[in-house]
Amino acid sequence: MFFAGCDVLEQASQVAMLSKCEFRLATLTNTTIAGVNVQNKNSYKDLTVMDVARVSGAYAAGNLPLSFTLNVEAKNPNSKAAGMSKLDWILMIDDLEVLTGITEQRVTIPANGGTAILPMELKLDLMQVLNTKNVESLANFGMNLAGVGNRPTRVALKAKPTIYVGSTPIAYPNYITIRTEFTK
Repeated sequence: MFFAGCDVLEQASQVAMLSKCEFRLATLTNTTIAGVNVQNKNSYKDLTVMDVARVSGAYAAGNLPLSFTLNVEAKNPNSKAAGMSKLDWILMIDDLEVLTGITEQRVTIPANGGTAILPMELKLDLMQVLNTKNVESLANFGMNLAGVGNRPTRVALKAKPTIYVGSTPIAYPNYITIRTEFTK
């Protein structure tokens, strides 16, 4: 019972420490469109004939799957470790909500300026998203991912961390907005 009580106190302490942590969108990696890796492409011309055929085929079929890993970095300025058990999130591209989800992964953020990375695997169909009213923003985002865009894309992640104290979930009171811009 003593060890269980200590564990609950440690988890409660991590909740308090979490409120002072800083979050940022660190990197976007493993970016594919219709299964074609566009991560290190500098222009459309860097795609192979097979890559173009794959993307064109997906587009003609009415779907254009985009997947990427969004790495969220948390930095802890506290003298004690912070932690979270899950993260409810909303992905925004140029102020347009494009995807929501929950990442259930225990993360401990070390004390004294320590950092931790929370990798989030995101998948969406650009064709469905492009049917929304803000086609220009999403097309711009796709162009920037492919390295041929000329206007920054504002990406924001609204995040609400949760930690379990015992079996009770304690959620952050509000969503935290984490912003960045991606350019070519």
